[in-house]
Amino acid sequence: MKKSALLFLLVHFSYAQEAVNLNYYLPQNISYRTDIPTPQSIIGHEVGEWHVTHDKLIEYMKVLAAASDRITIEDRGTTYEGRPLPLLVITSPENHRNLENIRREHIKLTEAGSEDLSTDNMPAVVYQGFSIHGNEPSGSNAALAVAYYLAAGQGPEMDELLNNLVILFDPALNPDGLQRFAYWANTNRSKNLNPDNNEREYHEVWPGGRTNHYWFDMNRDWLPVQLPESRVRVKSFHQWLPNILTDHHEMGTNSTFFFQPGEPSRVHPLTPEMNQELTREIAQFHVKALDNIGSLYFSEENYDDFYYGKGSTFPDINGSIGILFEQGSSRGHVQESENGLLTFPFTIRNQFTTALSTLEAARNMRKKLLDYQRGFYKDTRSEAAGNKGKAIVFGDEKDAAKAWHLAEILKKHQIRIHEVAEDFTEKGKLYKKGFSYVVPRNQKNIKIINAMFETRTEFTDSLFYDISSWTFPLAFDVDYTTVSTSRSGAEITDLRLREGSVTAKSNYAYLFEWHEYYTPKALYKILQKGIRAKAGRSIFSIEGKEYDYGTIMIPVHNQSISSDELYAFLQETAREAHIDIHGVGTGSAIGTDLGSGQFGTLEIPRVAILTGNGISPYDAGEIWHMFDQRYDIPITKIDESYFSRVDLDRYNVFILTNTGGNLNNNIKEKLQNWVKKGGTLIGYRNAINWLKKNEFISTEFRKTDIVAKNVTYEEQQDFRGAQVTGGAIFKAETDRSHPINFGYKNNSISLFRNTNIFMEPDKQSYNNPIRYTDNPLVSGYVSEENLEQLKGSVPFKVQQSGKGKIILFTDNTNFRAFWFGTNKLLMNAVYFHEFM
Repeated sequence: MKKSALLFLLVHFSYAQEAVNLNYYLPQNISYRTDIPTPQSIIGHEVGEWHVTHDKLIEYMKVLAAASDRITIEDRGTTYEGRPLPLLVITSPENHRNLENIRREHIKLTEAGSEDLSTDNMPAVVYQGFSIHGNEPSGSNAALAVAYYLAAGQGPEMDELLNNLVILFDPALNPDGLQRFAYWANTNRSKNLNPDNNEREYHEVWPGGRTNHYWFDMNRDWLPVQLPESRVRVKSFHQWLPNILTDHHEMGTNSTFFFQPGEPSRVHPLTPEMNQELTREIAQFHVKALDNIGSLYFSEENYDDFYYGKGSTFPDINGSIGILFEQGSSRGHVQESENGLLTFPFTIRNQFTTALSTLEAARNMRKKLLDYQRGFYKDTRSEAAGNKGKAIVFGDEKDAAKAWHLAEILKKHQIRIHEVAEDFTEKGKLYKKGFSYVVPRNQKNIKIINAMFETRTEFTDSLFYDISSWTFPLAFDVDYTTVSTSRSGAEITDLRLREGSVTAKSNYAYLFEWHEYYTPKALYKILQKGIRAKAGRSIFSIEGKEYDYGTIMIPVHNQSISSDELYAFLQETAREAHIDIHGVGTGSAIGTDLGSGQFGTLEIPRVAILTGNGISPYDAGEIWHMFDQRYDIPITKIDESYFSRVDLDRYNVFILTNTGGNLNNNIKEKLQNWVKKGGTLIGYRNAINWLKKNEFISTEFRKTDIVAKNVTYEEQQDFRGAQVTGGAIFKAETDRSHPINFGYKNNSISLFRNTNIFMEPDKQSYNNPIRYTDNPLVSGYVSEENLEQLKGSVPFKVQQSGKGKIILFTDNTNFRAFWFGTNKLLMNAVYFHEFM
């Protein structure tokens, strides 16, 4: 090392270890109340000296609420790990005394008849959210200083700020992830801070603190609202309809600081232009604030405002302004970067500074923001009125639960839904009462409805920060179409999923079709009880009712429990799984008798999944969540670090999900031997490439190399980015007689795809039970070159290997917990692999 470089490093080591002082963050042009506790007095260290743990963060917020008449705190529930999800409301004491009236007046501004409602003295509402990615901790640590500033700052400027704003303060959007990362950073912190990038402190172990308990990226869940953290904050959002919502993140260590607006060409077309104009105006307050402290920054590049499931974009379809902040991350306490030593306190100060500049913008632009919100909903009402008499109906005549879960999401977004007045058929699809819902288009939140139900295949830009399509009825695999509102019955205020039942007690056998979403849950409970069950591989009719492929048959005789006990148990199971089980008095059927060999014996699934380094925690977490939360089926998570010591014979199904291809040879050999002895290995997405490379499979793939023509060096990044299939929806034809498609009633299915893996179909047509059509694009972006490769390819294959099987999925059937419509493909692979 050169002498000058060594001197530079030593100087900055000394600087990095200097004691942090709260004044480093706080503006010094105002005074602070001495009766308000500082963060250090409660959490035991200065802000930025250590990473605050979630318990200490919340304890400080509770203390502030008790000490300050400017703050109240609301308990909104808990995370999967039981951590609290509080919301602070920060405003002047006078506003607090009139808070509910302020909220009602604010909501009234978005309703019809608000034209005469004056905004001259109406407070604006700002929702400030911090660190939805737990290992991007500068936001939540800055929340300590911001909350203190708002509680303790005094003077005319502070009074004016609090009189004119209601601040909804969410100090930790991801408590479980924040706690996980704080533990990592603090347990690896040295007394002598070490900025070396190779230091263990900056390389957290898998899965890292970014995600929540089930390893979900929660900043993709604002629209699907499948997670408890999302549900409480979306409820708070709709309860208040804030004018600005801020979302404080971090990015790579060598980056500086980003604030919106993002890429101008990557704004969703449903977002009004005025939204972006106001975003640019707010940005000038950040410019001034960051200039004042000498921090580098950038805007209008890299990030976009397209997917409405992100915290910074979700507000844009709701009459609000979403603001994304991205701070270069120290990922610990101090780290080398291209911009010099990046200290944790420095990252906190930038987040603190822009949190305050947001409030300053809201105060100065208060009336403009309120008037924009009123205008947004005035335009929305005009759009909705143009749809008077029109509605969307969706449902599945065979599966009430899927349709119910979609209706549940709509209700969480304050969308009115109605039951169908009576069963009817439209465009060849039956919409049944209790299995279908009607969404009138003439209602306040028509823009959210449009965002959730639209299909889009044309775009002004070919690059996307996130997915390019998320059409909800396609994700749920429900039938849907436009109908007259005359089809609707009463509005549903109390949304309840229908209860299941056993239609009649039988002394012969019980049957239930495989269509309902929760049938895998019911079947596991039955098999776990030690009850014998079989699955039918043909369509048959018995006692006047037709039963589809995959129907489950439970004989009454030769079971381990009596017929009375079996009946009682199945009643309980039917209720819990919301399914109907039919008792029959004969085995004689039209088609296949119940004693036929067409009924295959089922064994209880014993499932394991590989986790750890080299595995995508998102994909693994989605599968874990589905098994655990949806179906109550145990799944063993086996880490690659101790995989060599595991007895795989305990399992009959092993899932290898998306991998970067860095798995060791021990895993290869052990899995190969296990499969050849009779195990079933399910490979997802890029795991297929690993399986091919390591000679598990002989599947042929279509080449994806695309040659650039007339593309300059400057354009190469955009050219390559345009070839990424980042998330779009495609149509495939299905063979319903194949076990992988049991439980599906239509001959086609919509699949979510975010890979460029194109498998060649088998020469034998019956080995291609799912095949992309010749015109597969339904919604989203895909390059012309990749679309050509996709046509006629297959997203699913089964290959024999010794006594076992390898099942391949090119696409994610469990995407972000809201792709309900393809969850059963995985469950079919788990339950019916012996039939394939």
